[in-house]
Amino acid sequence: MPIAAFTFMDQTMMELFVHGGPIMWPIILVSFIMITVVCERIIFIIRENGSREPEVVEKMLENAENGDVEGALQIGKKSKDFIARILVYALSHKEHSISNAFMRASNQELNRFGQGMATLDTVITAAPLLGLLGTVTGMMKTFASLGSADISSSTGAITGGVGEALIATMCGLGIAIMGLLPFNYLNARTEEAKHEVADAANALELITKKTENSSTH
Repeated sequence: MPIAAFTFMDQTMMELFVHGGPIMWPIILVSFIMITVVCERIIFIIRENGSREPEVVEKMLENAENGDVEGALQIGKKSKDFIARILVYALSHKEHSISNAFMRASNQELNRFGQGMATLDTVITAAPLLGLLGTVTGMMKTFASLGSADISSSTGAITGGVGEALIATMCGLGIAIMGLLPFNYLNARTEEAKHEVADAANALELITKKTENSSTH
């Protein structure tokens, strides 16, 4: 069914767009950006969740604890798990500073989780503001029509201005509300990834200290 065939309050989507005034163009642009970012991020999260291999991470840490760093690297290089990639990078650069290598690799991985979040945050903030701008311009038309000498045409202009104001506000708020749900989910998934990285960092730190203590005795 075409988009224009959907109706809301006895108006098709195209009629609502036209009656919403010029401000509907930037609102449509903002909604398109939101949909694009959300779809890309959801696909990214699904792929990351599908590539998680916690048993591989545990095996890598176990090998590293037993002093078999090469074995840990061989296991990790075959995995697509982002924690495994961090451990591979850290263990590959342990001769310099394993903690600095781990931090660098973890920052790169976490940046991948945070991509697009600033754009989505901007969209959620901008959408209701654009709706408010449409409200202001619609009310300005309404007040300008109040001084018209022709009562019949003035009445039509007044209702049209009010309608423009309400449509723009509704669309702006609707976009913000629809964007808020995936934004919070993506934020929660990023925080979860940070906790997973922190757990791996603590485990690797304990292993490193244990190895250093064993070598000194």
